[in-house]
Formats: sequence, C-alpha cells, structure tokens
Amino acid sequence: MNPRPRLVIASLNRAKSAEITRILRREGLEFDLIALADLPPIELPLEDAATFSANAAAKATHVARATGLPVVADDSGLQVHALGGQPGIRSARYAGDHATDEDRNQKLLHRMQGLPDDQRRARFHCAAAFATPHGDLLVTEEVCEGKIAPAPAGHHGFGYDPVFIPDGYTCTMAQLTPAQKDAISHRGQAFRALAKLIRERLQR
Repeated sequence: MNPRPRLVIASLNRAKSAEITRILRREGLEFDLIALADLPPIELPLEDAATFSANAAAKATHVARATGLPVVADDSGLQVHALGGQPGIRSARYAGDHATDEDRNQKLLHRMQGLPDDQRRARFHCAAAFATPHGDLLVTEEVCEGKIAPAPAGHHGFGYDPVFIPDGYTCTMAQLTPAQKDAISHRGQAFRALAKLIRERLQR
C-alpha cells in the first residue's frame, strides 16, 4: 500500500495551521497534512508584496522549493473601511513585529473609538495558494464582510476574531464554534475553493 503524499501547511502560526488543517480535512483531500513548524526550520520570505495573493503565492512557492513537497499557504488580514483599508496586508505587524493579538486589537479599537456603528464596516480577506516543487501554482481569494465590535468578546479563534462581528451575526467571530467560523470565514471559503482546484488539477 502506497503512503499518501504529504502536503505542507506553510505557516508558523500554530492556530492558523490547525484551522487550515481542520478545513482541508473536511474537504477530504488525499494528503497527509504537515505543519511547517514540525519540519526542519525554513526561513519564510518577507511578506512585502502589495497584495494578499502575491504574498500567499510567494510563500507557497518558496516552501515548495525548499521542501520538495506540495504546499498550501495563505496571506490574510483585516480591512477596515474607516481606516482606508488598514491594517490590510500589515495586519500581523499592525502594532509592531513582536506585538500580541491583544496588542493589535487594542490599537485597532483605540483608532475606532467614538465611531458610530455605520462607520465600523470591515472585512476579513484571505488569499490561499497551492504550489508544487515543479512550478504549479493555484490561488484563490475570498472575503468575509462584517463590522468592528466596540470591545473584544469571545475566546475562540485568534488574531482579530474577538473584535470582528460577521454580517448576519450579533456576536464576534471569536464567540463562534470552530465549525461555525469555518463555514463563513474568509479562510474557510478560500481553502474550500482551493481544495476544489487542487482536486481538479490532480484529476488531469
């Protein structure tokens, strides 16, 4: 019996890797999923491109070449309308390179202080990429629309989840169960779409 091929999840963020693993396992892809943190150290490229899709593609391509394995990666962030789309592609570095999720959320809420509900519109944006060592590349992008909460709430998820209320809900993303979040989130949508493209590519 041949072992299943391995697929690397190119993120050193354990919470993100676990979320992507959960989403892809539900899609039934015929791969053994491996977190990048469980492999020998690989230096990730700087996420200095102008778009989420370019950053995701660069990361997936780099890790595929370094490991000799197929790879999935994402670049995602929060875009707040009242802040001109910030923090955007700098979401992870919004409060400095070594800031915590709480630091980033507190900075965001401070900048949003006093804004009425109709000026708190925001969206989560995710670009998901699949790359092989042979140069194959697939990229999908999805968004989840919502607004910024007046204060953090909830203990699930990570990142800006405690301050983001998805459209159609009265609670934050961090108050949803993992299954509820995956069903509507930017990352859930993007990786389900990517899984479909991967299956189509493998069937050729």
